[in-house]
Amino acid sequence: MPLYEAGARRLRCVLPFEAAPTEVHQLRKAVKGKLEQWGARSVTDEAGLVATELATNVIKHVGEGAPATLILEASGDRLRMEVHDKSRMMPALSDVCGEAECGRGLHLLVSLCEEWGTLLTATGKAVWCELSIEPARHCVRVRRAALVLEEYRRVADASYAVSPTFAVLEEAATDVIADLLHWLLAQGGDPEQTLDRAQMHFEEEAGAA
Repeated sequence: MPLYEAGARRLRCVLPFEAAPTEVHQLRKAVKGKLEQWGARSVTDEAGLVATELATNVIKHVGEGAPATLILEASGDRLRMEVHDKSRMMPALSDVCGEAECGRGLHLLVSLCEEWGTLLTATGKAVWCELSIEPARHCVRVRRAALVLEEYRRVADASYAVSPTFAVLEEAATDVIADLLHWLLAQGGDPEQTLDRAQMHFEEEAGAA
């Protein structure tokens, strides 16, 4: 089951999976769904492809059925992806020719990612890479909102560990807005005036996007 974590300046998602062909499709779907939620639509296709290749490499080189974990972390203009498994055998970038499969996944990382690497962990190894995220203002605002929603659900929602549907997130967004209006009123502010200004800012930026 996915565990979602929110930090002060980053969005983080931990996706345990089993190295099996049937799991790879679901993993790719989960990655794309989470990035859309974070407002990182510009890298959903690349990230989905990278997740597929990294998971497939675990199947090939560690073994089908092996437990593994994919970690997504968005910070600033970068998306970091890490796949952790329990093998300490480090991958090597080998030549790819003809229809050879060996090394193809790593060559894909080199072609798609800004940076990539490997590291030993206490229980095995991790293969990581970083993708550049579109820095458009709209996307930045969506990622900031996603951080707020993740933290709000962590504090207020007893079922936080359950993978959220859009309906759950929409209800959380409504609650966040309502709580902010209560806070404004308690501070002597004008909730209606603030809502009007927020709507105006939204329409201006949406029109410019």
